[in-house]
Amino acid sequence: MMQLLRAFLKLIRWPNLFFIALTQYLFYTQIGSKFTNLHAVFIFSAVQLPFILLVIASLLIAAGGYIINDYFDLYIDGVNKPQSLVIDKIIKRRWGIFWHLFFSIAGLICSAFVSYFTHQWLIVIINCITVLLLWFYSTHFKKKLLLGNVVVSFLTAWVILVIYLFCLPPFKMGQLLIQNNEINLSKLYKFTVVYAGFAFIISLIREVIKDLEDMQGDAQFGCRTMPIVWGVPATKVFAGVWIVVAVMGLLIIQLYSLQLGNPVIAGLSFSFISLPLLILLKKLKEASLPNQYHKISSLLKLIMLAGILSMVFL
Repeated sequence: MMQLLRAFLKLIRWPNLFFIALTQYLFYTQIGSKFTNLHAVFIFSAVQLPFILLVIASLLIAAGGYIINDYFDLYIDGVNKPQSLVIDKIIKRRWGIFWHLFFSIAGLICSAFVSYFTHQWLIVIINCITVLLLWFYSTHFKKKLLLGNVVVSFLTAWVILVIYLFCLPPFKMGQLLIQNNEINLSKLYKFTVVYAGFAFIISLIREVIKDLEDMQGDAQFGCRTMPIVWGVPATKVFAGVWIVVAVMGLLIIQLYSLQLGNPVIAGLSFSFISLPLLILLKKLKEASLPNQYHKISSLLKLIMLAGILSMVFL
């Protein structure tokens, strides 16, 4: 039983789900609720219950996406990472499909409740599109040049964008009616662009690195990923350019923070995000083996975590 539970948690990528929940919680409590006058006390109240449902919806849809990805990647993963196989090795394939459908449908039901409470119907509509994108990513998109990378990067940014949509409309539940301030909404928009943009770029870099790591299995099964079509040197240049773009963008934010009299934010951002990105750029140039690319991918996860935690200092 314990082996099955461990396998199931591995299948749904529980650390990634934790990152999603942490990102949405911090963005809502540290940024979204403050700029829209929503109280950030984490209790089951008229405002907080829809937010909890929104986070649950995100986690369920993501878990369903991870399961269906492993379902269709069974043979490729058998070459790239045979020691990590769960589907068909511990959990039968038909149960994989069942859990994918269960999580995806449950996530959409939660999304529908959130849209009903907030009158923001884009949430359930885009979450429906998200479920479809995760399915077609697993079956088609990930084998196409750059398309799969962009889809995953957009879905990573959507984790933040959906909280922005959640905070936008006034809540109308019983006697509760919150009027949003235009200036605060402008600030919320700027923070959303910064964090969603950061999430998109880091995710895009990481997806390209993972393509470098998984080249051997991808090539055997006809995938047309960037390193297979463009070659390893060109793929490294592509990832390197985006790393430089991220560092330059962060530099602008750090200089702006210094002008506003926030040296702590600027210093932490440089030390825990910009500097590791520069170190990563050097490691990428020197890397040539799958395990080296895997280490770079893991470092990118830590950089993304540092970006998430930076919300605490705002």
